[in-house]
Amino acid sequence: MVKAVNTSGKRKSAIARATVKKGSGKVRINKRPLELHDPLLARLKISEPLSFAEKSLVAKVDIDVIVRGGGVMGQADACRTAIARGLVEYLKTNKPKSSDYEDLETLFRERDRSLLVNDPRRKMPKRPMGRGARKKRQKSYR
Repeated sequence: MVKAVNTSGKRKSAIARATVKKGSGKVRINKRPLELHDPLLARLKISEPLSFAEKSLVAKVDIDVIVRGGGVMGQADACRTAIARGLVEYLKTNKPKSSDYEDLETLFRERDRSLLVNDPRRKMPKRPMGRGARKKRQKSYR
């Protein structure tokens, strides 16, 4: 029995939720095909896990991603994390071969750890006596 897999990815304040299910290789971001996603750099970043995975696996699944919050590149990073996690999880639940999903997970970890792990960095809070987290008012002694 083939099951759909739901995964998520985060970057700053962007949250992406991906659904990976059996299909014909379509990838949609917010109900639009990946090929129409702009800017180009964000599209390339989102398609990284798809290029690392085997073409035969990507051609057998449909991936739908809903992403909200954050900016363009934060959303792209959240999408790529959700897609990579979804592919690994899909292989775990629908085991075609026992070693395939382990190979894919180790491949993702070796290439770029942020494919499977959310980026924990956040904005620093504003501090007293300054305009922001680090900037301070200049002093003049003359």
